[in-house]
Amino acid sequence: MATHARWRRIGGQGPRILGTMLLGLAWLLPLSTQAQSPLDEPTRNLLIEAVTAATEVDLYNARCRSDQSGRRTDNLNKLLASKFRLTVLKVQDDLFPEKSYRRAQTRLQEEFLARLKAAGGCPGAKEAGLPAQLGDRYQALMREIERLP
Repeated sequence: MATHARWRRIGGQGPRILGTMLLGLAWLLPLSTQAQSPLDEPTRNLLIEAVTAATEVDLYNARCRSDQSGRRTDNLNKLLASKFRLTVLKVQDDLFPEKSYRRAQTRLQEEFLARLKAAGGCPGAKEAGLPAQLGDRYQALMREIERLP
């Protein structure tokens, strides 16, 4: 009853006042959409490559060095969060073709394990310089992301 009495006290102008307030706030909408514009195609591709590279380094370390830390993915996650307010999982959900971080992670793991097997397992990969290649690729992509505005 108190709410109903309040609307009568305003003199029936409640809807008009509400409409004026909403109209006054409407000018903020274009500003918020500009600030969160979608990523351009080269940036999306860079993020996909960086997530893939971080995952491969972490998978190699987990498989061949018994290092389960996931340090490269964590570092990339921090960089993505500070630059784009994104996470690795969000990139996998939104930008990877699977549109599901679980399916994307499964695919990346299967592809990497096939690559590792083709290289002759951990000893063959190490002998072929795979750890250095993976690390160099990861570092180069991280530097590219850091240079983005």
